[in-house]
Amino acid sequence: MMILASLISAVIGYLMGSINSAILTVRLLKHEDIRNFGSGNAGLTNTLRCFGKGCALITLIGDLSKGVIAVLLSQTFGRMLAGADADLFFLGCMAGIFAILGHVFPLYHGFKGGKGVLVGVSIFLILDWRIFLILIGIFALILAISKYVSLSSIIATACCPLVTFLLHYFVGGLHQDFTLGQTLTHVGMMCIMAVMIISMHHANIKRLKEGTESKIGQKGSRNK
Repeated sequence: MMILASLISAVIGYLMGSINSAILTVRLLKHEDIRNFGSGNAGLTNTLRCFGKGCALITLIGDLSKGVIAVLLSQTFGRMLAGADADLFFLGCMAGIFAILGHVFPLYHGFKGGKGVLVGVSIFLILDWRIFLILIGIFALILAISKYVSLSSIIATACCPLVTFLLHYFVGGLHQDFTLGQTLTHVGMMCIMAVMIISMHHANIKRLKEGTESKIGQKGSRNK
């Protein structure tokens, strides 16, 4: 039953992740395609820089919501199919991985989307709020020091597997205790998510090395 629940979680995650909030918001409010502006990325930062706070706020809410909904649905099906034996954290991670995949390669938008940072973070609102708060704290600290959203996202993402291991192995889960095997499985899934998200920042990493990456507060060009 866990295998079936995992497959369902993957499908739910991908279909939810494919709903790109930045693309839909800019298209509905500005009648434009966000992918034709600024960095070309269909995500929160590019939306903020090119179309302002209103569009960015709606994008933020949308991207956070789809990760949360994907995890809740995956866990609901997990309880129905596997009962008390369901590893809800695992199922949530499965939904999260495929939600990121859907965000990056959206089914509904020509397989050209964003980088998946917000979606990746949002799943922890349901899975483990402690991880969410720690990652947001790391992001905010690096952002305050460097002023680079991309660098802050990369570092916070890279810390995710370690934070997950430390909390689950030494402190324990919020809703169930995890064995070492389960903990290592969860950490492995966090590594997959981290690699997916960081790899989507390859252009940002190049610009950071060259010193040409935009800092927070800089207006983006309306030209791609």
